[in-house]
Amino acid sequence: RALAVPRPPRHRAGKDSVLDLVMLALNGKKGSGQGKGTFDKVLQMIDQMIEVLKTEQLDDEHKKEYCNGQFDVADDKKKVIERRLSEEENALEEVTEAIATLTEDIKSLEKGINALDKSVVEATEQRKAENIEYKDLMASDSAAKDLLNFAKNRLNKFYNPKMHVAPPKQELSEEDRIAVNMGGTPPPTDAPGGIAGTGVAVLAQVSAHVAVARKEAPAPPPGTWAAYSTKSEESTGVIGMIDLLIKDLDKEMTEAKTDEKNSQADYEKTMVESSAKRAADAKLLAQKGSAKADAEAALEGHKEHKADAGKELMATEKYISSLHAECDWLIQYYDVRKEARAGEVDSLQKAKAILSGADYSLLQKSLRGGR
Repeated sequence: RALAVPRPPRHRAGKDSVLDLVMLALNGKKGSGQGKGTFDKVLQMIDQMIEVLKTEQLDDEHKKEYCNGQFDVADDKKKVIERRLSEEENALEEVTEAIATLTEDIKSLEKGINALDKSVVEATEQRKAENIEYKDLMASDSAAKDLLNFAKNRLNKFYNPKMHVAPPKQELSEEDRIAVNMGGTPPPTDAPGGIAGTGVAVLAQVSAHVAVARKEAPAPPPGTWAAYSTKSEESTGVIGMIDLLIKDLDKEMTEAKTDEKNSQADYEKTMVESSAKRAADAKLLAQKGSAKADAEAALEGHKEHKADAGKELMATEKYISSLHAECDWLIQYYDVRKEARAGEVDSLQKAKAILSGADYSLLQKSLRGGR
């Protein structure tokens, strides 16, 4: 009965290729003694085709699994590299800002140390000038005081002998004492030097007054009480004025000593503080210089790491592009290809079943449908 079934039209071969195989097998079976071999060959061809389709499907499945896995791995790697690249960029920005800040700090510290050194030099020069001025003042006031005491003592010699202080006796050497004891004369004393023979070597500005005092030496006490009383009152007033001048000089010298002491204490305190501050600033300057050197080294390291990360990212993106070129078509048409293979396998299996006599009615139905 199978041999009596008409063959389907040739223009339906694309749709009914399985039926063509069936007809080929039936025709081969209807022929001479080689028909049995032809029929078996057709069945064998069907089995081979089914195996090929299954193998292709397994290859697609493995390929799809490989592609999806590689996409996941590559995408994860890309994210890690991008994150590392972002971290390096942030680190570069932070280190650059740190270097700029350290540079400004170093400039400020250097400027401060130079200003501190300058202020120390100026303070030292000022202290020297103040000390010289103090010594000049003390010398001048001491000379004036000595001169005033000399004048006062000279006045007391004539007007108030009890207050007069005699000059110290001449200290004779042993030879001079022997000569004097034997009736000889003592050696002459050296005339006092200084201004007007007072022994005061300073205060040239009052030397004129001393000269006047020497020219106008007090006269002997007057013969009358009234004249003596007048001269005594005048000398008392002069001595009082001298005492006031001496008191003013003492006050000025005391104030000068206090100012000098306070100025020296302030200067020493300033020097101690300046020395401590300079040492601290120098230490901080060295620390910031070291920190800047470390930051610059870190900057170069971050630049290298960024460049390496950029190269690695480019390589990863290139690999992802190659994956797309290799896998996109397969992934896009995977389901269509799988469905088509499944249909072909199903058709081949049905054809084999028909040829094996498992479902002859399916062949009749297909042939009627082909008509």
